[in-house]
Amino acid sequence: MNVMAIEGGLPLYGEAEVHGAKNAVLPVLSAALLCPKATIRSCPLLSDVWAARRILEHLGCKVSMADSERILQINTSSANGYGVPESLAGEMRSSIIFLGALLARWGKAHIALPGGCRLGPRPIDLHINGLRQMGVRIIEQEGGLICSVDGTLKGADICLRYPSVGATENLLIAASLAKGITTLRGMAVEPEIDGLIDFLNRAGARIYRKEGCLCIEGVEFLHEVDYTIIPDRIEAATYLSAAAATGGEITLKKVCLPHLDAVLPVFEEMGCTLKTKQDEISLSAPKRLSPIHSLSTAPYPRFPTDALAPVMAASLLADGASRFEELVFQSRYLHVNQFEKMGANVHMEGRTALVNGVAFLRSARLHCTDLRGGAALVIAALAAKGVSFIDELQHIYRGYDDMPAVIRQLGGKVWMISSGSIETGEKERKKEGFSNLGYAAGIPLAQTQGVL
Repeated sequence: MNVMAIEGGLPLYGEAEVHGAKNAVLPVLSAALLCPKATIRSCPLLSDVWAARRILEHLGCKVSMADSERILQINTSSANGYGVPESLAGEMRSSIIFLGALLARWGKAHIALPGGCRLGPRPIDLHINGLRQMGVRIIEQEGGLICSVDGTLKGADICLRYPSVGATENLLIAASLAKGITTLRGMAVEPEIDGLIDFLNRAGARIYRKEGCLCIEGVEFLHEVDYTIIPDRIEAATYLSAAAATGGEITLKKVCLPHLDAVLPVFEEMGCTLKTKQDEISLSAPKRLSPIHSLSTAPYPRFPTDALAPVMAASLLADGASRFEELVFQSRYLHVNQFEKMGANVHMEGRTALVNGVAFLRSARLHCTDLRGGAALVIAALAAKGVSFIDELQHIYRGYDDMPAVIRQLGGKVWMISSGSIETGEKERKKEGFSNLGYAAGIPLAQTQGVL
């Protein structure tokens, strides 16, 4: 297993492009099961994407990837499977998103319970209850679901008691081929939902908004589609946080500015200067950040839970106390004890974290606990004095497309070494300087698609 080594204390400068969104591409890959062919552009190179690819191939689809162009092509003409085993479902939380697509295509589905980050309970009862209203018989067994439909899925009037993104996506996909009209109330309104709706409508679905609801008129089939994934708003927030934490000045291109409406004011509160135009945003950070008075997470359009840890990492060196409140997941603060190894001053009170900014962070050997917590550790390491080493990188691989390459492009110093030879890797770094030794377990990018 590889370790990411980062030499901190260097401001980030320069330009970088934001990749396609992790949280947008996964439901689109599931919905592609309903199309004869789908071409997915700006597809990020992530381990979650490779996990979704393996599920599609297990179901009988033919999938090919042009890494250099980030174009994924899916042909479902030979698809014949309706089961997702534990060995595949356990690789990512979003594997449950295949449930609605399998039921829409085959009228049956056997799917193991999903895996993913340890962020506390994420019940799937909203998925199950909504699908049952559409005529699905669901037998819940230890470790999985056995689902079937008599005839075809039927349109229904469904009201979600919580705006679950996953449940909204699953029901949208299933309703696209259901008989009749499905009305979805209380649904999530994240940009990734709009992305999925756009994909489905381009493929021939009939989905529209009416009086605060989503209306889905079921069609008999979807057709071939060519679609580009929306930019990753969480990736953008992460690199803006890194620039803020290091006192840098960066420009991010290929961003969707409206998707960042809840995030950008936080950087301004921290004393950063922001400039925007079309699909670009530039951030210039002060020598020392101001604290954040109070920040709470909530479903879109409020501050996203996925951006909490990266912004918290930037606040570790702020001149004063910052307050964070996590209202979406119960265990979003798994990374805090790793911050403390670096000399951070964080006090926990249930779902609230009080961060008292310190004068400096020291380098340390760190362990990723989850996807966004891992990104936060990278940010902290970039701002710390000395060289830090971060392991358990599989969490970062799930959601960031070649993060070391982006950091190097922005002037950061990061390299990959074997976990068993940190001392040797340090000597090599000093002797040979920095080089891209690969990202995904040390394997060249073009060779990762069968490995991650």
